[in-house]
Amino acid sequence: MLLLLAIPIGLLAGLAVGGRLSGLSKLSLRFTGMLLPALLIQLLIFPVFSEHAVLPFATAPLHILSYVLISIWILLNARILPLLLLGVGAISNFVVLLTNGGFMPASIAALQRAGLDFPAERLLQEGVYSNLILLSETTQLNFLGDILYVPKWIPLASAFSIGDLLILLALIWLIVKGMRLDGKRTNKAA
Repeated sequence: MLLLLAIPIGLLAGLAVGGRLSGLSKLSLRFTGMLLPALLIQLLIFPVFSEHAVLPFATAPLHILSYVLISIWILLNARILPLLLLGVGAISNFVVLLTNGGFMPASIAALQRAGLDFPAERLLQEGVYSNLILLSETTQLNFLGDILYVPKWIPLASAFSIGDLLILLALIWLIVKGMRLDGKRTNKAA
């Protein structure tokens, strides 16, 4: 849910620096159709609109598959600078997932501070919930897990990782860059 904040923040920042919405169409992103299956997989395996996922099985392999698809798309569009930062964030998350059997270590404190009490309870009781695994001495690369949080009083509050933060910043940068393309193409003196 944190990544949804990239859209309004990116649009506001783009407008603040004189960008235009029409510039977004000039980004020239290639193979964007690859993102649809990756995002669909994540919507199905994560409890987005309820406490339970639509597909409550094969979470780990499907999660990894979604990252493989996103990684290929990033490589195919690596000429766009913000996507390199997005790639660093995605690789960070992907490495953590791979070393933890397809699950992201999550801090109970971060989940609770974000107001995510149900996932926190499930992790404490079962050790795994959705794509999350209880952060502990047995999980690997905990510093790259979901240890950061947006406080519960902020809309779309969530626990997130350093990789997620890099992805958020990259998406904001991408939106701003796109919005500024309109001015660069029509007014080369600027």
